[in-house]
Amino acid sequence: MAMTLSEFTRSLDPETLPRILQIQSGIYCPGSVYELFGRACSLSTGELVKIIDITITRFIAQTSDGTEIILPLDYPGLFRIVADSEPYLSIQEIVHSLKIGDHVLGQPVFVSSGKITLPQGSLKKRESFRITSVLRDLNGGEDRIVCEVLHREPKFCFTLGFSQKGNFTECEDDQFYTLQELAKWKIPNGRQRIVTIVKDLPVKDLLFSNLLENVCGELTLSPVYELQAVTSVGKDKVVIPSNLDVEVMEVTDQIDTSAFIQPLSLQDVFQKPCEIFPFVAEVIESPTIEVNMPEEMAFLSNCKQIIVHCAYKAKRILATEIRQESPKHFLIPSSYNGRLKRRPREFPTSYDLKRAQSNTENLHVVATRAFDSVYDGLASVLVGDEFQVKKKEPNHIENRDTTEFLKCLKIKGKSQEVVRLPMFIDGGFMEVIHDKRQYSISEICHWFPLPFNVKVSVRDLSLKEDILAGAPGLRIEEEIIDPYLLVSSTDLSSWWEISVNRTHMTLHMDKTWNGGEPPSGVTSFVEMISEKSYYTMRRYAVATVTPPPRPPKTPKRPPERPIRTQQTKSEKTSTCSPKLTVKSREGPTDCNTAEMEKNTIIPATLPRMTAQTAVSRGHSLEDVCVNQAKDDDAHDYEYIDEDELEKIRKQFSEQSISISAKDKPSNTI
Repeated sequence: MAMTLSEFTRSLDPETLPRILQIQSGIYCPGSVYELFGRACSLSTGELVKIIDITITRFIAQTSDGTEIILPLDYPGLFRIVADSEPYLSIQEIVHSLKIGDHVLGQPVFVSSGKITLPQGSLKKRESFRITSVLRDLNGGEDRIVCEVLHREPKFCFTLGFSQKGNFTECEDDQFYTLQELAKWKIPNGRQRIVTIVKDLPVKDLLFSNLLENVCGELTLSPVYELQAVTSVGKDKVVIPSNLDVEVMEVTDQIDTSAFIQPLSLQDVFQKPCEIFPFVAEVIESPTIEVNMPEEMAFLSNCKQIIVHCAYKAKRILATEIRQESPKHFLIPSSYNGRLKRRPREFPTSYDLKRAQSNTENLHVVATRAFDSVYDGLASVLVGDEFQVKKKEPNHIENRDTTEFLKCLKIKGKSQEVVRLPMFIDGGFMEVIHDKRQYSISEICHWFPLPFNVKVSVRDLSLKEDILAGAPGLRIEEEIIDPYLLVSSTDLSSWWEISVNRTHMTLHMDKTWNGGEPPSGVTSFVEMISEKSYYTMRRYAVATVTPPPRPPKTPKRPPERPIRTQQTKSEKTSTCSPKLTVKSREGPTDCNTAEMEKNTIIPATLPRMTAQTAVSRGHSLEDVCVNQAKDDDAHDYEYIDEDELEKIRKQFSEQSISISAKDKPSNTI
């Protein structure tokens, strides 16, 4: 039976793709598909079209007063979902309506209006559960969903068959979403999606500046679709607007699908079973990368055929350039051969100092902001005070006291005093660096808690261009696992490691490959990623970090403000500026700056295997690296921001002048 293309689109279940349509009538040009900017604007009668994908291109948002606003997917606002009050009557209805996947956005949460008895227990009435995945039975049995009960200890997981009946209602969702995330995961088939705008982010593009100005309340989102298709006479993909004025009839059961090519995205290739690798693929759509294509991969753009050898997940280290304006973001492979030197970190609170505690070394910091404590037993902080946070003790158990304050050592010249700093202190600390060694990226991730600040001291010579070498500093944030494809040219002269998630490329499987095996050491590239990809990776990782404790409403036992003992000018100077000449506790230090500049000794690289073996045997990083170069000084401090250090000196100098002025008798008549 013929229907309009719009009617077909509304009734289309993406899980049933591909589907074959025959054009029945419409406004068209004679011949085959007529394309305009990659989109088919007319189709000829009798044309056979194979629909391979359906995507949302934009939304039409309707306000409560009936006003309609067209919102592009890249509109930079955040939205909150209003839970659908209409219950689902079966598990099968949920699976057919919503997208369910391994990603956290593809795991909807529901509540059952009645108790469900299970073989291993029961799901209580009004108890919420999360759908984590779908299990397909390849032997012809019933498909099932895997669920996890929320807010129950110990963790309880169970499965439900598609035939399970009941009243399942969508739970309230306190997460914020972009329009692109809503389009990919949160638009149900056959149901409306109602949202509220949470924050209209500032944008540089004036095109978006007034779209939702003065709009409040609920918005009903209606998606506008495009159909991706191929024809029986061409190899290129065409995009058909869902509102194209043509009538179609489905003939999937009557046509042999072998007449059509099967274009595959990199995501499609990655999901293929291992048995099909390696294979020769024809490049239908040349690769495009989110930011800049590495020079080593430029040759891939001219390839008509490639060999896809395998699909795998590889470890990458997420890093951000240390700069205030427009920092760049990178994914660094574990095989990166550049050498890194430590750079000082900044800690806004003592809670951040607690999180930065290491298992291998003590943490030395200097205060950049003052804090007056009126709480019993908790110390005040002056600008220039130095503290040492001890390394973590093995098998240490946290208790209530250790979560409310940080126990550390206050350094006063050659002496040390045990003090307790409140976790909620509104101050600031700058790390003091004693370590001049050079590390690999793997050693940084193994020995130190992330995030961690470094700078490239020796670039990776195996790369044509090391884009990390020009960065003023890098903040190593976390290790992630990302999907990749290993591909090569047909003559095996060039090999590439292609990111599945950030490379847009369309392939067609041609034939299997029975040639040579891939080399053991394929060069992995440092990948620059967009800000959008960076925040997508970091968004859910940061959400798992426990927030710092809230300060008490009233002091436990507020004492009178202590009278501070005045220090001599020489004492204050020695504690304020770490770059002034200070005698080391370990022995006298004779340092001539000019001689050091002439006879600079490159710090010896720490042998990775030897050091790791020693650490695994119970030795700390400090114990392993006792024998350093002779010019390594225990008080050779290093700061990343000289302006910040000058600010500390200026504040301390003004403080000293103020105290001196109060003590000096006035000569004014």
